[in-house]
Amino acid sequence: MDPKGGRVTKRWTERPSGSNWGEWGDDDELGRINLITPEKVLQGVREVEAGISFCLSLPLDYPGGTALNQRRYPPRLAPTEDLDGKPDTFFNIHMSEMDARYVDVWADDVVTLSLQYSTQWDGLAHVGAEYDVDGDGVERPTYYNGYRAGTDIVGPQIDAGGDGGGHISFARHLGLEHMAYHGVQGRGVLVDLVHHLGLGWQGVDRATLLEIMEADNVVVEPGDMLLLHTGFATEILKYNREPDPMKIHRMCAYLEAKDESLLQWIADSQISALVADNYAVEGMLGAHKDPDHERHSFLPIHNLCLFKLGIPLGELWFLDELATWLRAHDRSRFLLTAPPLRLPGAIGSPLTPIATV
Repeated sequence: MDPKGGRVTKRWTERPSGSNWGEWGDDDELGRINLITPEKVLQGVREVEAGISFCLSLPLDYPGGTALNQRRYPPRLAPTEDLDGKPDTFFNIHMSEMDARYVDVWADDVVTLSLQYSTQWDGLAHVGAEYDVDGDGVERPTYYNGYRAGTDIVGPQIDAGGDGGGHISFARHLGLEHMAYHGVQGRGVLVDLVHHLGLGWQGVDRATLLEIMEADNVVVEPGDMLLLHTGFATEILKYNREPDPMKIHRMCAYLEAKDESLLQWIADSQISALVADNYAVEGMLGAHKDPDHERHSFLPIHNLCLFKLGIPLGELWFLDELATWLRAHDRSRFLLTAPPLRLPGAIGSPLTPIATV
């Protein structure tokens, strides 16, 4: 209801074909994370038998350089500035220099970080689409559940958050702080693609995915978080922050987004999140290699998951050690704890996901 008692106008008149907009309410900002219910958390907890935890994050200064994405830069650490300017920075500060009674040595730091440089979540405001959200024949830039570019996802502009915070961009809705508050803890299920396919650059269609899952007795149920181990992140580590720009975009498996039956399987599976250890989950082929001249999505799995279904995408996770342990113990399920940073207005977020087996 609006302040005058009238009914709030719905943000969309007809949702996109195949979407689930509105299924958790007109104001939903979580999408399929809603499927991670208390029972789903308990299912994850019941998978813990050995009490062993695995860190699923790359060091956040990997892959190194900008060969993977020219807009995203490695993190840069620096000292914080002292309040009174004496000394100029607050790092390795001897308290005894201020007062001989004190033995403390202090250091504070600050980081400049591209939020999607390394192990990350893509939030629901990362990719939208031009869509006739008002049913008037005009396509408007729109995100999951009808939230609008410029109104709900704001920027670039001064005070994008509208709160005097100095932000130049800000997701007033669909920011990852909602996902962080939820907790993102439940049952993870891993499919070990690299074990079956090797390190060659190849698309994985529905038939191949299901064949591998059947061979390894992998079962995915509604609310599970699905993780795909391609070997990409393990190869990235071998480059020691100096990736080969000629090879980095042409190695390891990816989901074949041109396979419509695979897209339908993702929708039907009712997974709550889709994660891979590669760059984009799906293949990045480049617009110049796209033979389709009709209007369509450049990244169909991003369009399906983020725009239509509200499924967050995890990218560049480190899955090698977990996958090795699971295979040695004939398992594929585990407790996954993977909240993003609780940073209001953020589109993407680094994280340190933990799998416990």
